[in-house]
Amino acid sequence: MTQVKVFLSALVVAAVTLVFAAPTPALAAGAKEAAYAEGDMVIGAKDAAVTIIEYASMTCPHCANFHLGTFKELKAKYIDTGKVRMIFREFPFDSMALHASMLGRCAGEDRYFGMLNVLFKSQMKWAKAQDPAEGLGKVARLAGFSQAKFKACMTNQTLADMIIKSRMDGSKEYNVDSTPSFIVNGEKTSGNMTIEKWDELLAGIIR
Repeated sequence: MTQVKVFLSALVVAAVTLVFAAPTPALAAGAKEAAYAEGDMVIGAKDAAVTIIEYASMTCPHCANFHLGTFKELKAKYIDTGKVRMIFREFPFDSMALHASMLGRCAGEDRYFGMLNVLFKSQMKWAKAQDPAEGLGKVARLAGFSQAKFKACMTNQTLADMIIKSRMDGSKEYNVDSTPSFIVNGEKTSGNMTIEKWDELLAGIIR
């Protein structure tokens, strides 16, 4: 656990201080633009029979494949019909995954899942770019972020700490060590499962 904490601490420091410039007084003055969505990001009915917690890294190809494929079917079949409640939690494996998660949070609660979809859809462009920070900046500009808002978001230490804590809590509470990982009513399963596999899993829970 000590090694994990050291790694995560190093991840935060590297992400916030090396990839992007440190906050300036001008950015601090515009702190209102750096507001972000806090807490769990949830979609689905509160009284759903099944709660699924997803842990995902924004640079994980399998996570992108899930969100751009199976998730749409899962949402239409189970979430939109009130059978499943889905909670999304960030589990960044690298500094760019952390910054992408921060960008999603800074989009606000109403736009969070839409931004997630955009980031996963364009993952190979910004994550594999020669300058990933600039690639992420392009996504932000297309989403309507000003340069000041983008930089304020990317250098928000409180937000970075919150996301890293989500990863640490997932590792400690559910032994999450890969993405995507799903906690289905308290039980962990991992990997980008097909909708048929989800049907099998949920059939024994939803009556």
